Amino acid sequence: MEPLVKITDYLWELPQTAKPGMRVPGRIYASEPMLKHIVGDNALDQVANVACLPGIQKYSLAMPDIHWGYGFPIGGVAATAPNEGGVISPGGVGYDINCGVRLMRTNLTRDDVRPRIRELVAQLFRDVPCGLGSKSDLKLTHGDERQVITKGARWAVEHGFGEADDLDHIEERGCMGDAEASNITERALERGSGQLGSLGSGNHFCEVQVVVEVFDEHAANVMGLFAGGVTAMIHCGSRGFGYQVCDDYLRVLATAPGKYGIHLPDRQLVSAPVTSPEGEEYLASMRCAANYAFANRQVLAAKVEGAFLHALRISPNELGMSLVYDVPHNIAKSEEHAINGQRKTVCVHRKGATRAFPPGHPLVPARYRQIGQPVLVPGDMGRYSFVLVGQQEAMNQTFGTVCHGAGRMMSRSRAKREIRFEDLKRDMERRGITMMAQGRGTAVEEAPMAYKDVEDVVNVVHGAGLARKVCRLRPIGVVKG
Repeated sequence: MEPLVKITDYLWELPQTAKPGMRVPGRIYASEPMLKHIVGDNALDQVANVACLPGIQKYSLAMPDIHWGYGFPIGGVAATAPNEGGVISPGGVGYDINCGVRLMRTNLTRDDVRPRIRELVAQLFRDVPCGLGSKSDLKLTHGDERQVITKGARWAVEHGFGEADDLDHIEERGCMGDAEASNITERALERGSGQLGSLGSGNHFCEVQVVVEVFDEHAANVMGLFAGGVTAMIHCGSRGFGYQVCDDYLRVLATAPGKYGIHLPDRQLVSAPVTSPEGEEYLASMRCAANYAFANRQVLAAKVEGAFLHALRISPNELGMSLVYDVPHNIAKSEEHAINGQRKTVCVHRKGATRAFPPGHPLVPARYRQIGQPVLVPGDMGRYSFVLVGQQEAMNQTFGTVCHGAGRMMSRSRAKREIRFEDLKRDMERRGITMMAQGRGTAVEEAPMAYKDVEDVVNVVHGAGLARKVCRLRPIGVVKG
């Protein structure tokens, strides 16, 4: 593959001539020290493959947390134009549809929580179902589930989980329209019926965090965040329901490339035109899974609030827990963007990437419109996470998109071979972090040394002008699957 061309200290270009069939160049956001791992991971080959998709606009994009994924790299972004034969590819969304992050602030300080952090983490571990195949105490009929996947977070609010005001602080207000429940298979409904309000396993987590550094006082104040303040962060998605939807539609779309004359360099990029019956059906079903995930995080947030109240023995007013924001990381959306001087409606694939719309954008909630959309970037469980706000350069360069996390440095299998749970536990305690995990194997897979330093990742998007840093959050309590 041709060498990358340096555009700026934070941006590199993969020429369109790097691989036969590329319709646009690739663009990779990274610092120079990060490139060695990105190249070694072969993720650039996937960036080149994505650049071959019909109707792709401007660039095949990669965020600084890029690593190898299914079809698209994780951290991959692409916009396709439906009116120009643009396609939708499930590999550009991922198996865990609308995996995302939710951040809640509180009135509490570190000193309020530190003496009872072990009790709090234990209560969260009891109240928040986690682990592979974990089940919720909510038992939904298939009829209930069809309501969930149509209404999203609003269903959860209507059933006593959180407040109506929460919906104003969730991307899409917690519900994607044009979700078609009749498309969903019985197998997907079966898998999702007992999992609403559960965390799952893998890199999903619930963390108690402290704001340890504020970079932008004004933006932090607007979000209700302050130095020394305690927050709670949830990272999860659509559980077995979303996985099954993806699996179902990889089969449905399997014959679409041949039918529509789409030539792909990788069968994992199986695609259909956005406007085709197959493309429209996948998108309508993907929105169902996205709504399941919005409802899931809404229910989990209520469980987290209850655990805080019970463990700390305080009133709701003393706790003051409220939603800062909730963002999807794996999703495809129809959006309008300026491309070569024209306004175009495009299908934006964000696979392990976060929307980051700028100040003044009409889709940014009214409370945040003056500062830009909150961007939540979790790191590994031993270091820190970041809150940022979107900037205009993101709209100019990346279809309003930035990174979604730290990005893996070490495969899960390698982490299991090289890291002992006892060593991880001691390391976490040395860092002042109380951790409880359902499975030892899952915990070591998510050890801090298995990930890039998220500050390096965030500094790239900050330095490139795509998003601005607001706060750094440090974990003091972690619940893992």
